[in-house]
Amino acid sequence: MTSFAPPETFKRRAEFLHLAGRGRKFARHGFVMQALRTDAVTPLRVGYTATKKLGNAVARNRARRRLKEAARLTFPHHDLTGMQLVLICRKETASVPFPALCDTLRATLAEAMQ
Repeated sequence: MTSFAPPETFKRRAEFLHLAGRGRKFARHGFVMQALRTDAVTPLRVGYTATKKLGNAVARNRARRRLKEAARLTFPHHDLTGMQLVLICRKETASVPFPALCDTLRATLAEAMQ
């Protein structure tokens, strides 16, 4: 059975910086993904971020919530064990149609796992 429980998230800035320095970067319409493959036994860890360039707190939170929901629906369909991901919101994150956002995330995940 597929689990829709959210994955473990990054909490500290140092964790985000570690991934940014060592991971691969995938810039897409709607978000930027930074991905790093670690050992095959650690569970998926994810970080979400939205900069102040997006607007006020309401706009940033809306964009982050849309990206988190797309991730929650997309991640269970992939074996992401041993992956660390950071998803960075862009201005388009709040306005891209939700199915398109999910499709882009799915395609980017497939590319990042290669």
